[in-house]
Formats: sequence, C-alpha cells, structure tokens
Amino acid sequence: MLVDYHIHTFRSGHGVGTVEEYVEAARKKGIRELGFSEHLPLYWLPESRRNSELAMPFSDLPLYISEVQQAQQKHPDLAIKLGVEADYIPGYEEELKKILLSLPLDHVLGSVHFLGNWAFDDPAQREEYQSRSIDELYNSYFTLVQQAAATGLFDIMSHPDLIKKFGYKPSVPVTELYRKTVQVFKEHDVCVDVNAAGWRYPCAELYPAPEFLKLCLEYGVPVTLGSDAHKPELVGEGLPRAAELLKDIGFRQVAVFEKRKRSLVEL
Repeated sequence: MLVDYHIHTFRSGHGVGTVEEYVEAARKKGIRELGFSEHLPLYWLPESRRNSELAMPFSDLPLYISEVQQAQQKHPDLAIKLGVEADYIPGYEEELKKILLSLPLDHVLGSVHFLGNWAFDDPAQREEYQSRSIDELYNSYFTLVQQAAATGLFDIMSHPDLIKKFGYKPSVPVTELYRKTVQVFKEHDVCVDVNAAGWRYPCAELYPAPEFLKLCLEYGVPVTLGSDAHKPELVGEGLPRAAELLKDIGFRQVAVFEKRKRSLVEL
C-alpha cells in the first residue's frame, strides 16, 4: 500500500495548490492515505522576523486545520491525516511542545533545516557551504537530528540526511554517524520519513540513503513514505520506486498514524 505522509500546500509560502487539489491528485494516482504536513510557523523567531515564504504565519494555522478537516469529511473513502512539519530548534522545546499539544494532530514530522541561523537547504544560501568544513557540518547536523528525536516531540523524523541535498559529501565514511542516529531513533521510538524528494535535488539520492535504511531495518526502526510534494502533481512522486527499494532492503510494512498513534500496514 502506498501512503504519502509528507505533503505541503500553498500555505507553506513556497508551495502551490489547495488541500482539495492535492486530494484529487492523490486519488488519480491511487494513493489511499495521505498526510498533510504543512510547515509549522517559525515559532522561535519574533513575529517581525518570521519569513512567510518558509512557513505559514500563525494566523493561517486554524485555516489550514479547517481545510484538512473539511477534506476528511468530503472524502470519507480516503484516509486523510492532519499533521505538521516542525523545525527542531535547541532551547525552544517547551514552546514547541505547547503548540503541538494544542493542535488536533495525527502526526508530527520533525526536521532540522537550520544550523544556527543558516537555512542550509535553501538554494539562496548554498554558497555558505564553500566556507564550511563538510565533515564538521555532517557531525553538527546529525547531532541535531539525534537531539530532535530524543525530545519525544516528533512521530516521524523528516528526510534525516537532508544535509546531503546539494551533493556535498564528507571525506570520511558516515556509517557510524548513521548507526548512532538510528540507535537514537530506536531508543526514542520514532519513525523515518523515506522521502523521495532527494531524487529531485543535486544529491540525486533518496532521503535517507539506502545504507541508512539498512540500519533502520537492522535496529527495527519503522519507516513511512513521503513525496515532500509542494505542488499537486508531485503527490506520490517517486514513491513506487521508493517502495521497491524498501522491499529490496527487506521492509514489508510502512507506518501510518492517527491521533499521534502509529500502526503498520503492508507495503
């Protein structure tokens, strides 16, 4: 069964399309379960510094929730889930916890998009890589991913090797960095977002890498599927290929969520 638990709408500020347009696109592609995971407002920044092109403002949050709930009522034959993608920012765990507990969510994706003030996956800020040690960046990034998982705030860890987006690779093997991260995921019972968007970027590789996914299987860390679509035509994009790769590795099930509770369905 193909599911897509990573979908963004126009409310992200850098996507297009309404909830209804995504639902219809999913229906045409035979996807029976889809999880909307809009970017949570940039809660750690003062309002004057929140970039509406990176995430919706707080004023849009009730509208987003209402749009997904209306789609759930209109399409009872589909499993439509309400979620958010929340950035992990060290030191702001309590603020994030309060926000998440106030929302009627089915799932929460946890992401690391910022190293300090640097949005390292933003194409407009790509030049910053030239003045950084890639080895140190990988260590810093995965340390934050591990810290995020350990908070217990997230159900799914999004694109857990996002730092490779632009194709920058460390000079040393990353197996032990992956292993430590997967061990933390197992310890704190989080799921991995198998995210097909990586194939659309310079790294040209699934998020996370097959080596990372083999470790997930070894340690018993569950996975789910996500297209990271920011326009309706990308719903489900790459997911059949990702599902076949998962089967080749040895996975037979993917995770689905309802009211923050995880269950497994056959791939």
